[in-house]
Amino acid sequence: TPWWLMLLRLAIAALVIIAVSHPLYAPGHVAAVNREQLLLIVDDSWAAAKNWDMRQTVIAEILANAQRADATVTLATTVPEARPSGLEPEGAAAVAAKASALEPKALDPDRLALLQRLGNASRPRAIWISDGLDHGSAEAFATGLARISSRVEVIVPGLSQLPLALAQPSIEGGRIEITALRAGREIAEATIRAVAANGRELGAAPLKFAQGATSAKATIELPIELRNEVQRIQIAGERNAAANFLFDDRWRRKTVALQSGAASEEAQPLLSPLYYVSRALEPYAELSEPADGAALKQSLDSGLSMLVLADIGVLPSETQSLIEPWIERGGVLLRFAGPRLAGAQDPLIPVALREGGRALGSALSWETPQAMQNFPDASPFAGLAIDSSVKVSRQVLAEPDNDLSEKVWASLADGTPLVTAARKGKGLIVLFHVTANADWSNLPLTGLFVEMLRRVADLAPGAGGGAAAGQAASADAATAFVPRRALNGFGDLTEPLPDTQPISVTEMEKSKASPRHPAGLYRRGAMERAINIAREGEGLVPITNLPANVQLRSLEPLPATPLAPYAFAAATLLFLLDCIAALMLGGGLSRLRMRTAAAALLLLAGLPPPPAIAQAGDDFALRSTLQTHLAYVLTGDAEIDRVSEQGLKGLSQVLLERTSIEPGDPMGVDIEKDEIVFFPLLYWPISPSVPVPSPAALARMDAYMKNGGTIFFDLREDGTGFGELSGNASASAEALRRMLAKLDIPPLEPVPPEHVLTKSFYLLQTFPGRYDQGQLWVEHSDAKGAVTGNADGVSAIIIGANDYAGAWAVDDQGQPLYAVIPGIDRQRELAYRAGINIVMYALTGNYKADQVHVPALLERLGQ
Repeated sequence: TPWWLMLLRLAIAALVIIAVSHPLYAPGHVAAVNREQLLLIVDDSWAAAKNWDMRQTVIAEILANAQRADATVTLATTVPEARPSGLEPEGAAAVAAKASALEPKALDPDRLALLQRLGNASRPRAIWISDGLDHGSAEAFATGLARISSRVEVIVPGLSQLPLALAQPSIEGGRIEITALRAGREIAEATIRAVAANGRELGAAPLKFAQGATSAKATIELPIELRNEVQRIQIAGERNAAANFLFDDRWRRKTVALQSGAASEEAQPLLSPLYYVSRALEPYAELSEPADGAALKQSLDSGLSMLVLADIGVLPSETQSLIEPWIERGGVLLRFAGPRLAGAQDPLIPVALREGGRALGSALSWETPQAMQNFPDASPFAGLAIDSSVKVSRQVLAEPDNDLSEKVWASLADGTPLVTAARKGKGLIVLFHVTANADWSNLPLTGLFVEMLRRVADLAPGAGGGAAAGQAASADAATAFVPRRALNGFGDLTEPLPDTQPISVTEMEKSKASPRHPAGLYRRGAMERAINIAREGEGLVPITNLPANVQLRSLEPLPATPLAPYAFAAATLLFLLDCIAALMLGGGLSRLRMRTAAAALLLLAGLPPPPAIAQAGDDFALRSTLQTHLAYVLTGDAEIDRVSEQGLKGLSQVLLERTSIEPGDPMGVDIEKDEIVFFPLLYWPISPSVPVPSPAALARMDAYMKNGGTIFFDLREDGTGFGELSGNASASAEALRRMLAKLDIPPLEPVPPEHVLTKSFYLLQTFPGRYDQGQLWVEHSDAKGAVTGNADGVSAIIIGANDYAGAWAVDDQGQPLYAVIPGIDRQRELAYRAGINIVMYALTGNYKADQVHVPALLERLGQ
């Protein structure tokens, strides 16, 4: 064989080997990493949450390059931590495992603190993946990195990838005025939503940024009953913690009725028993003054939050019969002393009182007016600063009792009670032992009086009623606000981390989000407080001014061109040249007739083009039927669709390796346009903003499920808000419910222990995905696990909440893209097994539901 022919054949073999390895041409993704120490810095703040998956892709690419170069890597994050991790260099593989578990936090970065921790140790190279916002420290941080590193590369997202955020809203009556902030100018419009605790949208308003403006305002108007249900204000589609503002008791407006024992003609404005009370409560409550018993009954029946009685000694019996059941149901009765109450009392007081009261500092008294002492730790007033100017000259005294100390919320310096309270059923009775005006003390003239009344109002239920006061009374011993729900970087409410610490009452009002006290909801009895990361100022500032010696790169990944089609085409061309050379060397070329040569040329001319230039518009039906494909529904969200494609790609590889199924590449389906009857299983990721399909698409879905097709809906969350698909459901579950309400859906149930899904390929009892908390729901089945309403016994609908595509997703090298949570090693394997069981169930039906001989076989095998 001539040397040139041998070289030609070696080239053909080399091209085939290169082609089957599926090489990619991706210039400019990340500069090559040399065998040197690498400092990788990641902004894991709320501002990075919007395109976090894209950041994880870039991190994985950098660490893959470092692993190939055998470089050591130091991974550092800029958000402060309760227990900071070390900054020692490690192998790239170990760092990759840590980086895959990173998630954005609901905190601002503290870059300068990280720079101080890094010290002055020299590092050859540093790569900083920034969140794109300046935070007042970007230039100083980049300058410090350039001082300790010979080469600094900063990856900055484009202006269109920067997040939106909310400033603190303001409320006037039923109007909620919201201010949104932006850094990039590309986002011109958005929608503001008011959302209840169960994910229900209570109201919405459009938001438009003026040309060149960094802030915009929107107003949502709600009746007081709906406004009190609002748990958060959020920017629709903006998934970060700063785009969510949590409401607590301070934002819920109460309804308060005021009544006084003084005659109206005698009640001068500044002497009126209700003047100072109404001025103190007016900013926080809807006030009314029922004129008679009928008006009071109407107020109580409509869900009154709090009733204030100023110097009324004995209520008429018919009024008592109205108020008592209301208190039992959770209402708060607030009473103030006075000459009438000192003379006689009815049963609706928290403690027994001595008749006549006590005068301090009068001509016939040896005692001087008393000041107040600090509030007890268990009091709702704990944390309020005592006003040293407050003096009490007269009070009603409580009779000594064994449990009197438990009912005292505030005392004078000599230990006598100033405010007492007692529970009654689910409600609360509170008594100020002084008048509501300045007759007996100057307390109503101070700001402390306003804060004390506001704390009492916080204990009252909302406009719709409730048992807040009873809950407060049952938790009187609580001396701190304990974390109830924490806000993560994506803006979702999750369980607090173990490092989260309670916040003392004195620190609560001025607390800001920190590693020990993260953003979220905190509770002390019935009092609820929220810590937000609402932005301040006129807007968000993007990173612009960086030192000239810093190299910038966009976060947007550059397109990667597959080279395999070109390599296969080149190998085919060289193979034809090899054939021609063989004919020449064998003498056969001269014996070919002209017509044979012409036919060969026509044949060559008619060869199909290489895969690289195959037409993209191949008939959809032909591609769908020539080979089994796993299909997913296109949502319109590029990031969700990319995860779905990567997830089904990973599941297809596992099916090919472990089963007899040989699936083709996953196919995306437009539910409004494409025909879906070709696919036995359709994966549908749900997002909170998913629109309800058109009637024509719903009709196709209904026919598809009734004729043997299965749709797998995935809520893509941790499962904690999934519940029973009713009640306290998540936003994704609410979106799915809106869709299913238009379809003829049979009764659903969690997968029973004997269901066919638990044994269609692997023996399973749980079905985890990227998360492991959510249940898998199917149609109601018989005792053998088969669906009786369908001909093939297969559930036409499967609903999960564990983000299965995220667990299955792999990159071009077959490596997992997203960390499983809580990160147990076996969880990803179980997620693959769950996916295999679902596919086998959809393809093979319920034949395993009738394995009558299985118990006997297992017994014979000794199992």
